[in-house]
Amino acid sequence: MIAVVVCAPIAGCAGTSSGGSKGSESSAAQAERSEEAAQKKQEDAELAKDSEILAGIEDKKREEVAKENAKKIEATAVAKAKKKEQAAAKNARQKEEVATKNAKQKEEAAEAKIKKREKKFATTGARSETPKQSEEVEAPKRSEEVEKKP
Repeated sequence: MIAVVVCAPIAGCAGTSSGGSKGSESSAAQAERSEEAAQKKQEDAELAKDSEILAGIEDKKREEVAKENAKKIEATAVAKAKKKEQAAAKNARQKEEVATKNAKQKEEAAEAKIKKREKKFATTGARSETPKQSEEVEAPKRSEEVEKKP
């Protein structure tokens, strides 16, 4: 029995060595391929996760840049509005000053005209009526004279 046991493994080794090595080689290669496939899947998953994280970081960066740009645009708009408001206020002040100056000049001219008339009437000995008032009184008299002349 011992001889059979010893012989069987030898015979089995000889028979299995040619057929068994192919099977073990193929199963080792298959195991290696499945291990490589699992490793590739893991690497792909890690790459996808990294890409997702990178996309999130880029989104945050774009959002920050957009906020900064919005702040700059808003600050520029506020500055322009303030400048425009100041210019409008300055323009309004200038118009008011011009209007005040014109009103003052008209008032001074009217006063000078009144003084001139008063001086003229005082030196000629005319009544204290203004020329317009005297015209109003004389105009009806002239029209009556014209009617009487037929």
